[in-house]
Amino acid sequence: MAPLDQTRKASQQAASEDTGIASRLLTWYDAHHRDLPWRVTPVAFARGVRADPYRVWLSEVMLQQTTVEAVKAYFRNFVGKWPTVEALAAAPAEDVMKAWAGLGYYSRARNLKACADLVALRGGRFPDTEAGLRELPGIGAYTAAAIAAIAFDRPAAVVDGNVERVMTRLYSIDTPLSEAKPQIRALVEKLVPQARPGDFAQAMMDLGATICTPKRPRCMLCPIREDCSAILSGDPERFPIRLPKDDKPLRRGAAFVAERADGAILMRKRPEKGLLGGMTEVPTTDWTARIDGATTADAAPFPADWRRAGQIGHVFTHFALELEIFHARINDDAPSGHFWSLAHEISGEALPTVMKKAIEAAIPGATKRPKGMQ
Repeated sequence: MAPLDQTRKASQQAASEDTGIASRLLTWYDAHHRDLPWRVTPVAFARGVRADPYRVWLSEVMLQQTTVEAVKAYFRNFVGKWPTVEALAAAPAEDVMKAWAGLGYYSRARNLKACADLVALRGGRFPDTEAGLRELPGIGAYTAAAIAAIAFDRPAAVVDGNVERVMTRLYSIDTPLSEAKPQIRALVEKLVPQARPGDFAQAMMDLGATICTPKRPRCMLCPIREDCSAILSGDPERFPIRLPKDDKPLRRGAAFVAERADGAILMRKRPEKGLLGGMTEVPTTDWTARIDGATTADAAPFPADWRRAGQIGHVFTHFALELEIFHARINDDAPSGHFWSLAHEISGEALPTVMKKAIEAAIPGATKRPKGMQ
């Protein structure tokens, strides 16, 4: 056989294998897809139902660096309050931050509001291409591809952590994950079918989340196990290859929980920009990701009978934090730049998790929603 014919035959065989992988994966997805509140099921899709770009966008932003289980309740709350992008755009930014509190990575919430505002100005319609979506605030390469595929059925290569794991095992990619991302994306692009690319993207993610898991993958149930080279090697858990992580620096500081006789707690709002920007907090010392803050009662923002109430820890993306917690009971007016949050309002404040931990250390149960409140 001539070299050109051999090359053509090899190319056709590879294309056939790629099509087979996509076909088997979609068949598996039809029967075993996860039931998610933002998802259009394969049966509904076959009937002509299409995903709402607003709900796809909202879910994808929430899912960035957050688990599906953690996102479900937040997603339902958001779409209950703001069922359209225009409704979200019309909402006060403070209300959006309050609804986001606890999800973490708060720059996402600020970008979410900015994106909603811009889309609403454009008539409430999201761009239907990856390039157009990338122009919106808070939408990067992955999110643009996911929205384009799932909401608009564009043949986009959607690559999240689950997909990276599937692909590194499928092809036994020995390159460390941090360096292998372009290779993984190129391989996913070859697999994406022209028909049902949105379902294919969701199938890949579901496969990684439920079958091709980080530990003890259930390879015997995998619809593409016959194509997986990592199974042949006998050690699928070896992939993806990761370089050792640097230890996160530990920062220290103090937080001061001032309580009024009626149960109100003294709070303030953080600056709009920077770590936890725009969120609500109890007074703290000037710790940052780069420097420690003071850790004693002497650093309190005003004099009071401060009593140590313990210590809490919290891990951010780039550093860990330990806060000494101090508690005092006072009945004075709120100092400039601070405000009293009444006991029944505390659970609705835009408190990041680290601040909830600080308050709970001083006043157990204070941040929990009172019984009877929705």
